[in-house]
Amino acid sequence: MKEWWVQVGLLSVPLLAVYLHIPPPRLSPALLSWKASGAFFTYKHQSIFYRDSTGAVGSSDVVILLHGFPTSSYDWSKIWEGLTQRFHRRPHHYSIFEQASIVERLVRHLGLHHQRINLLSHDYGDTVAQELLHRYEHNKTGSILINSLCLSNGGIFPETYYPRFIQKVLKDGGLLSPIITRLMNFFFFSRGLGAVFGPYTQPSQAEYWDMWTAVRTNDGNLVVDSILQYINQRKKHRDRWVGALMSTSVPLHLIYGPLDPVNPHPEFLQLYKKVLPMSTVSVLDDHISHYPQLEDPTGFLNAYLNFINSF
Repeated sequence: MKEWWVQVGLLSVPLLAVYLHIPPPRLSPALLSWKASGAFFTYKHQSIFYRDSTGAVGSSDVVILLHGFPTSSYDWSKIWEGLTQRFHRRPHHYSIFEQASIVERLVRHLGLHHQRINLLSHDYGDTVAQELLHRYEHNKTGSILINSLCLSNGGIFPETYYPRFIQKVLKDGGLLSPIITRLMNFFFFSRGLGAVFGPYTQPSQAEYWDMWTAVRTNDGNLVVDSILQYINQRKKHRDRWVGALMSTSVPLHLIYGPLDPVNPHPEFLQLYKKVLPMSTVSVLDDHISHYPQLEDPTGFLNAYLNFINSF
């Protein structure tokens, strides 16, 4: 009789093969509507999704929304309509070095490169915004004209940034990373993401499925380890990106959910106010965590519009 572990191994092989070929979930009606309202443009043979809105009649103000990791532009869905009452149009996208160039190319694609842009960013998008600000301050060719910058719950300072365990494993996992990304599933994804939401502001099951579906689209889960290299880039380029914030004359604001375990209170906020005393700050309710625009869309929107209307 064969050893039990041999039998288990033989049984596991076909089960694993089936698991690895499970197709991504279908887009929900909400995601399908979001996608249908957007468009694509090509950057270096890659098809880049963005959403653009003409917004308020009579307004010439433009805001670009830069979303975070590991989620998508759908993060902004709860405040999208509110922003249309104030701004003329609002494309979005996120990136760091090469990907910052995608933002610049998108602005040119939309014919907005001679117009001053308001940047509103979150999480990974904060770092993208810092790179865009650096290019603007140094008059780099192709840089966008930045009118204002509003950051929210991002790893602006590497020394006060505490990535989740799985993020640390994936960014330094070597040969393990492609295995883990292939084995990633909805259960582990939702459990991990739920840890950075407040206890009273957890996404619904439908919202979790929308987030997971967006990650799985076009095998996005298979490049998570590559994207997570931004953690190392933040450390390497701290002087460049924090320096851009310190030296800018652009109006600067922070909207902060204080229950954030990734950028914890009061450590993060104390350093922010010390390094960037010229910036204004909106601290949301104590139970708001890492995704303030989803956890408290009304508070987030009001804080942002108060900032925009202050200059």
